[in-house]
Amino acid sequence: MKIVVSILVVALFLACSNRQDDPCHIFSANTDNKFDVNGEYERSEGVLWIKDSSDLHEPPVFQLTGRWDFTGFSHIKVVLVNNDERESIKANFKMEDAGGGSLQAERNIRAGDTIEWLIPLTGSPKDPKISARLKGMRATPFTVDGVTSTLDISEVSDILVSFDKWLKGTTLGIREISAVKAEQEALPKWFAMSEEDFFPFVDKYGQFVHKDWPGKTSSDEDLIADRQDELQYMQDHPSPADRSLYGGWLKGKRQKATGYFYVDKIDGKWWMVDPEGYLFWSHGVVRVTSSSAVTIVDDRESYFASLPDDKDSLAEFYKTKDEFMYRYYKSWGIDRTFDFSSANIYRKYGDNWRVSYRDMVYDRLQNWGMNTISAGSDPNIYRKLNVPYCDRIELNSPRIAGAPAHLNVIRDPFHPNFDQKFREQLQERKEELESLWNYGYFIDNKLVWGKDSDLGRWVLKSPASQPAKIAFVEYLQDKYNSISVLNEVWKSVYKDWEELLTTVEEPAESAAEDCKDFSALLIEEYFKKIDQAMEEEAPGKLNLGCRYVTVNERVLQIAAEYCDVLTFDLFWDSLSEFRLPKGIDKPVLIGEFHFGATDRGLFHPGLNRKNGQEERGMAYEKYVKSALLNPFVVGTSWHQFSDQATTGRFDGENFQDGLTDVCDKPYSETVVKVKEIGANLYRIRSEQH
Repeated sequence: MKIVVSILVVALFLACSNRQDDPCHIFSANTDNKFDVNGEYERSEGVLWIKDSSDLHEPPVFQLTGRWDFTGFSHIKVVLVNNDERESIKANFKMEDAGGGSLQAERNIRAGDTIEWLIPLTGSPKDPKISARLKGMRATPFTVDGVTSTLDISEVSDILVSFDKWLKGTTLGIREISAVKAEQEALPKWFAMSEEDFFPFVDKYGQFVHKDWPGKTSSDEDLIADRQDELQYMQDHPSPADRSLYGGWLKGKRQKATGYFYVDKIDGKWWMVDPEGYLFWSHGVVRVTSSSAVTIVDDRESYFASLPDDKDSLAEFYKTKDEFMYRYYKSWGIDRTFDFSSANIYRKYGDNWRVSYRDMVYDRLQNWGMNTISAGSDPNIYRKLNVPYCDRIELNSPRIAGAPAHLNVIRDPFHPNFDQKFREQLQERKEELESLWNYGYFIDNKLVWGKDSDLGRWVLKSPASQPAKIAFVEYLQDKYNSISVLNEVWKSVYKDWEELLTTVEEPAESAAEDCKDFSALLIEEYFKKIDQAMEEEAPGKLNLGCRYVTVNERVLQIAAEYCDVLTFDLFWDSLSEFRLPKGIDKPVLIGEFHFGATDRGLFHPGLNRKNGQEERGMAYEKYVKSALLNPFVVGTSWHQFSDQATTGRFDGENFQDGLTDVCDKPYSETVVKVKEIGANLYRIRSEQH
């Protein structure tokens, strides 16, 4: 065996040290057998399927070990398959060298997709001390096309592929891995800098120091001039004139006025209807706040060229915070932060900056043809403006204890606190509940439903005190009458019902059908109790669901019985192919989408990368137009109003996802498309197809 391995290593090394134009073969599921997987796998139709298992304490990893020299190659090509009809998978790729360096990348694979993933063999900082000091950012100045590397490509020792969709039975397919030559841009100048030259790398405005781009702010005078230029532009290019008080369509077929927002299907298309009876399509934006670029200062002071001292007027911005996100900073134990976006708004608008900024937000939304402020926004903005809005409530009642701790799973609807806590959360929003501008609530966010039997399985792995488990055991008692009958079906050996209640072990595979049935009951109880509380505590407000990221037919069939609107966060290129599962006819709201690029100083393009600002603007136009032409969709909400911090928020997210940058300057290439869509919103929606 040792001789075989040695021959394999030499062969791999020789195969990949060539300088020819041909690809370098690394792995093929059709032919290669030398690999390791810390879990279950199988091969079929030229794909190696790696399967997650409840027995694993971490996601499964596919690993190749050898010695490769990728000098002369520009990219690694990885062909991956997601055969799941519902769930997206985030694949992780990693290479390591003999000296401890690594290259890492990640990629989302939509349900049913096969991708050819080109991963650039990027360089790393010439001075390794730079990489050692960088932390707290999803992407750094040395991230190229989503890849961060400290790898010596001439001495690669390990290649690993994994995925983080830790759900029993989830599979990721690998077809092939190879090294290829493709077009590659030269590395930026800062890759060659010394540690002394590179730090600090963020200026007083929160911008990357070592790069210039069109519209970069260089002085306070620039900020003030930008404000005047924008006001002049809005005066020269006025707002759409065909809008009702609430942003509905004055020229459309008027419906019954109820004094609140509702949804209706009219002439084959779903619409919202505003309180005065005008047809309404929600053209909105998420997270409208001055504090979009709050970033961590703790142990990172050297990143910043000019932080104010405690006596400076700008010291206020050590204390301002994004109220919606503040709880996360607190729970992560983060102490010192600085709010670059609010500091720049103060410089731009003066002492009365909060009110002036709020007024500018209103003027922008009106001028751009946007008629909705969506979830996660600052209540001091949306509650004070005459703009329709919705909000998000995340339930804080007890979890299902047997669910994996890192998964965002529904709260236990059988728990007596479930209903009580949600009602209290609604009652805390008295001002919103009384406002005609508030059209509804998302309840929870991006929940993980798992496979059809997973919720029931996780309930059985919970302690005996879990109310859902008590309900499940009672359900089984009613169905089987005796434990011996259940044991026969499950092929189990429980001595009595009490043992089933107290055990927290993984249930047998033969319990899957009962877990599946109880999962459906659990999901129905969840949506039913939320709907009951909404009707009683928030009459006239739309139940907008929980913002799905996948089209899970079983969940949607149940949710459609109770939710007014089904909401999805879909970071796709187009919604032209989006359809609800057969038998479901409900309005759909897009809770989040965006596109980003890295040509304006930020290091991460967000969840849908584009090559530059022009392409980003075109992508916005394509996406929202496709939504307007889709008969199910009643609105979209861009995530988010302004960019995240260059050096990242509490969890390191540093996306170029704003309509404005850290200096409150609109991205003109995108905003012009927002404005074009906004001006033609109802004409496009009313087109016949």
